[in-house]
Amino acid sequence: MAVPLRAHHLLCMLSYSGEGYSPAFVHGFNGIVQRLAAAEPIELVIGPDAICAPLSGDPCAHCHNQSVTQRDQLAADALAPWFERPLVPGARLTLSAQRLAQLRAAFAQGQFHRACAGCPWDGLCADIARNGFAGTLLHMEPVAVPMD
Repeated sequence: MAVPLRAHHLLCMLSYSGEGYSPAFVHGFNGIVQRLAAAEPIELVIGPDAICAPLSGDPCAHCHNQSVTQRDQLAADALAPWFERPLVPGARLTLSAQRLAQLRAAFAQGQFHRACAGCPWDGLCADIARNGFAGTLLHMEPVAVPMD
């Protein structure tokens, strides 16, 4: 099974430290982090996803806003080179410890800032990046490559 995620949530997971809009949101995001840490694949979706689920029943929730859809497109465009392909709905991605480290380094260098502009969490995420992503919840173990 794949974790359905919208593109900008690929950036959110880089600095996620257990804070969110509500206890239900945090609980759900924590579960997503566990699935991603176990290398469960990601399937890109348009609109509300597994992380949005606790909020998406409210038609006024920000996850339905055009600005968030635009953030998804900006994130997909910014992240595509890191996955070496276009990030379109239905694309399946897999994270690794190496890719996670590369994405966090790029995030810390501001390479994804345009996709995060206007997000209410931007300041918190920037602080977390400045502190070397200390306190983040997504961790992946490097996979040992057998030597021939």
